[in-house]
Amino acid sequence: MRTNAAGIELIKRFEPFRPRAVHRSGVWVIGYGHTGDVEPHHVINEHQAEAILSVDLDCAERVVLLLADGAPLTENQFSALVSFTLNAGMEAFKRSRLLRYVRAGAAVPSAPWARRAASEFDVWARCGATTDLVERRRAERALFETV
Repeated sequence: MRTNAAGIELIKRFEPFRPRAVHRSGVWVIGYGHTGDVEPHHVINEHQAEAILSVDLDCAERVVLLLADGAPLTENQFSALVSFTLNAGMEAFKRSRLLRYVRAGAAVPSAPWARRAASEFDVWARCGATTDLVERRRAERALFETV
């Protein structure tokens, strides 16, 4: 499964293109939210940022697929989870109740796991309480809930 266009649009809305490295929330960020190997002097163009985003998406997609463990995810649910994982990090996703509810969907597909999982985006919105984070989690929840 791959992140759909709505998921990529969401990510880019909250991680706008940055051609120069900027220090944000204690880490250096460049391109579309890339944090891995960024140094203060780094400069990239939009084509390079797209390529880096593609690699970052591939990594987050593999994490979500592996950790979701066969949960019956729609494209929108998957894409919302990838956005969340890119932003919050793999370890945060791994430890989250959001993931536990998603996994419950694999165990009992008829249970209301999706509603419980969707509500967890609100919990994660309160973690940082910045306007951008609240709006991002609302957008991820809305995408998760879109059929």
